[in-house]
Amino acid sequence: MVRTRPLKVALLGCGVVGSQVARLMTAHAGDLAARIGAPVELAGVAVRRLGRARGDVDPALVTTDAESLVTRGDIDVVVELIGGIEPARSLINAAFESGASVVTANKALLAGDGPALQAAAEKHAADLYFEASVAGAIPLLRPLRESLAGDKVDRVLGIVNGTTNFILDRMESSGASYGEALDEATALGYAEADPTADVEGFDAAAKAAILAGIAFHTRVRLDDVHREGITEITAADIAGARQMGHAVKLLAICERAEDGRSVTARVHPAMIPLSHPLASVREAYNAVFVEAEAAGRLMFYGQGAGGAPTASAVLGDLVAACRNRLTGGLGPRESAYAQLPVSPMGEVTTRYHVSLDVVDKPGVLAQCAAVFADHGVSIDTVRQTGKGNKGGKVGKGGNVGNDGQEGRGGEAKLVVVTHRAPDAALGATVEALRSLDTVHGVASTMRVEGE
Repeated sequence: MVRTRPLKVALLGCGVVGSQVARLMTAHAGDLAARIGAPVELAGVAVRRLGRARGDVDPALVTTDAESLVTRGDIDVVVELIGGIEPARSLINAAFESGASVVTANKALLAGDGPALQAAAEKHAADLYFEASVAGAIPLLRPLRESLAGDKVDRVLGIVNGTTNFILDRMESSGASYGEALDEATALGYAEADPTADVEGFDAAAKAAILAGIAFHTRVRLDDVHREGITEITAADIAGARQMGHAVKLLAICERAEDGRSVTARVHPAMIPLSHPLASVREAYNAVFVEAEAAGRLMFYGQGAGGAPTASAVLGDLVAACRNRLTGGLGPRESAYAQLPVSPMGEVTTRYHVSLDVVDKPGVLAQCAAVFADHGVSIDTVRQTGKGNKGGKVGKGGNVGNDGQEGRGGEAKLVVVTHRAPDAALGATVEALRSLDTVHGVASTMRVEGE
């Protein structure tokens, strides 16, 4: 039976996502009331400036005084979709103090101040839901936090930024340069006028912090996440990966150390085998691969951004928060009991794909191999092309072959793929290679994952 007194919702922000939330609340009002057990009423919409058309939103509900809206006392749930740190943080805290629960999609705020917001919600016996903060419409955080609550998650590996995936996919499918692919993404609305947050990995890093915190029951802040973007990726990098049977993706990787005593969180471009499920994720789609002790490997896939998809996740949280208001219950609280240390990137073990421009003469290959050995890095495969070498794999498992087979002048390309080693050792190896007289330059370095 549905009660007649409506639950009142304050909406902060009426942009791409906010306008869709308002539309869906109206279009599905009857279904939402039946699912919640009470009608849901949009009580007010806070915006930065008046005068713009806002779809079907009643102009009488629109205000620029967000603080007065969230603190007026009769609001049950505040939906925060304005983004950024301030005034979002102050408004969320004001909502808690006024007795309202909060639904947000603000990944940057959660990655930086999530623990403080969770504590404020706990103090005021309110809910804080944020499913829409990671991977848009894909149900991901709730399964991690609830469905896998009895399991041990070892690794979360995923594509969590649609803009960068679109750019890399276009570079692979059409041979476009990074700049050309970015221009196309901007024209289609996938990239913002200032794409820095996406292409430099800030957006994905914030999401990685949230994922790692939930997966490992440990507080992980944005500053704990190693971050690299895709701006240095070239068409040659994409082609080289394809020759190896790999695709290049911007990955968010959160994993537990083998001894279980620490965790890591990182975002960077990486080569993954074409056989891996993430390699087939195209366009602006997101996908996250979860590895758990008992459940095994799970994959979550779908639209990771956009007005309607993100609004779907927001409304799912809204339904949960409203149900709790009716029953007097509360949703899941922060779980940070493990408090595992977050290891720096240098301690992460990974593999490198290194492309070198070298002098094509005898002894160069052995000289480069010696540098790897000096740093304790084992070589998996080597490929050399040059005037004196028709191309092809020179050795596997660290076997560099006979230097007499190398060319005797000019330029050559040497591609080395390593076995797993600490990232600090791999980085030091690359720097040492740069100092060799026979190495004209390090054309590219990229980590290899998913094998």
